[in-house]
Amino acid sequence: MLPTGAGLKKQGANNGATTAFLISTPESGVDSIAITYALLDPILTVARPVVAFVTAVAAGVTENILGRGENHGVVAPDLTCPVDGCCDGKGCSPEKHKRHHTFVEKTRAGLRYAFTEVWADLAGWFLVGLLLAGLITTVIPAEMMTQYLGGGLTSMLVMLAVGIPLYICATASTPIAAVLILKGVSPGAALVFLLAGPATNVTSLTVLMGVLGRRATAIYLATIAISTVLFGLAVDQFYLFFGLSPKALVGQAAEVVPVWGQVAGAFTLLGLSIRPVFRTLRKWAAADVAPRPACNCCTEDGQPLDRKAHNEPCRSGCACTTTSDPSNG
Repeated sequence: MLPTGAGLKKQGANNGATTAFLISTPESGVDSIAITYALLDPILTVARPVVAFVTAVAAGVTENILGRGENHGVVAPDLTCPVDGCCDGKGCSPEKHKRHHTFVEKTRAGLRYAFTEVWADLAGWFLVGLLLAGLITTVIPAEMMTQYLGGGLTSMLVMLAVGIPLYICATASTPIAAVLILKGVSPGAALVFLLAGPATNVTSLTVLMGVLGRRATAIYLATIAISTVLFGLAVDQFYLFFGLSPKALVGQAAEVVPVWGQVAGAFTLLGLSIRPVFRTLRKWAAADVAPRPACNCCTEDGQPLDRKAHNEPCRSGCACTTTSDPSNG
C-alpha cells in the first residue's frame, strides 16, 4: 500500500488524494470485506468499509483545505493489458485491444490472479492473525476484556492505543477482532482496532512523514483517531438500541453453507495456502539473516571501487581492502 501511495504522489496526486487512498485501501478491499463477513457479522461487515470511506474522505478534504496549494501534474494512468501485457494502452486503441482476448481468457487471468497473487499476499498474514487469536483465547481471561474493553470511551481509547503502533494488516486483524468480541470486547472497540490497526503503525507513519510531510501525516493520524472513536461509540449504541448481542452473531455466516461445502472449502484453502505461507515464512527468515550491504568505498581519485554500484555516492569511513581488480570493490 505504501509504495503504491508513494507512486501516486510522484505521478501528481495531491496529498489529500494520497491520504484518502492510504486510509480506504486496507479496509474497503473485497478480501477484507469477505473475511469480515465470514468471521464477524453483517453489521460490522457494512460498518467497516463505510467508516473507512468516510474517514478517508474527511482526511483527504481536510488535507486539501489546510494544504498549501501545491501544483501537481496530471496523473499518468497505467493502461497496460492486465491479461498478458500485450498492449501498453497507448499504441493501440481500447476498441482494438478489446479484440485481443476472449471472455474465457480474461476470466482465466482473473481467476489465476485471485488464487495466486491475491491469496499469496494474504495467506502469511492470515496465519499470523489466527495464531494471535488463538493466543488471546487461551492466555487472556474474559473477565479482563469485559472490565476494561466492554464499551465506552475508555475502551475506544485503549484499542486506539493498541492499534496505532501495531504492525498488522486488515486480513490478520479480523480473526483477532472476532476473538476479542467473543471475550467480551464491545463491537465498537473491535471496530476501532479493525480500522486503526491496518491503517497505522510506527513504520508506516515514518514513511508517510517522508512522502506527505509532517502536517499531512498529523492530519492522517488525527482523522483516523477521531473518526474511529466516534464511529466505535456509534456502533455500540446501534447494538444497544436494537438489543443485539455481538457474541450471538459472530461466525454465523457459516450456517448458510452446508457442512460438505465448509469441509471442501477448508481443504481447498489449505491447499492454496501451503506454497504462499512457505514462501512468506522463508522471506521473513531471509530478511532476519540478510547480510548488511557492503560499503561503497572510493579510490584516491574519488571513483567507487565497486563498479557495480557506480551510481551510488561514495561513503566515508568504510574499511575496504583494495584488490587488483577494481570491480571486486
